[in-house]
Amino acid sequence: MHSFGYRANAVLTFAVTILAVMCAMASLSDTLNVPSPSADVKVLNVNWFQKQPNGHDEVSLALNISADLQWMFTWNTKQVFVFVAAEYETPQNSLNQVSLWDGIIPLKEHAKFWIHTTNKYRFIDQGSNLRGKDFNLTLHWHVMPKTGKMSADKIVMAGYHLPEEYR
Repeated sequence: MHSFGYRANAVLTFAVTILAVMCAMASLSDTLNVPSPSADVKVLNVNWFQKQPNGHDEVSLALNISADLQWMFTWNTKQVFVFVAAEYETPQNSLNQVSLWDGIIPLKEHAKFWIHTTNKYRFIDQGSNLRGKDFNLTLHWHVMPKTGKMSADKIVMAGYHLPEEYR
C-alpha cells in the first residue's frame, strides 16, 4: 500500500515545505532591521575638464569617499553593492546619472572604508552640458540577501559645481 516511491515523495515534500517556511521566516525577520548608515563623498579636485573631439564634455574628478555601511549587514546579508553617481539636470533630461565609482562589500569587516581615488568610470555628457553645471554626488547601495528581497537606498550629497571653462 505504501511503496518506497510514495514514502520518498512524502519525505521530500515535507522537507521542501519546512525549507520554504524557514526561508520565509528568515526573510521576515530581516525586515525588522532598520539600518542607519553614514557616508560622505567629497570632490577634492577637478583634475581635468575637456571637450572631446566628438563634441562631448568629459570630466576627471579626485574623490574622497568614506562610509560606514556596517549596519547593512545582518545574518541574512550575502554582500552589499555600493556605487557613487553624479546626478545633474540638462534641458533634454530631468535626471542624468553617471556612475563614477563602484565596489562590492562581501563582509561586515570591509563595510567601514575610506578611499581617495579618481573616478573609476568616465564622467561624460553627450553634448556640451557640463560647463558651469551644478551636480549632486549620490552614494547608492543594494543589499543582496542570502534569502528574500533585495533592498536599495541612497545618500545624496548636494552642492557641487563644475567649472565654466575647459581645463
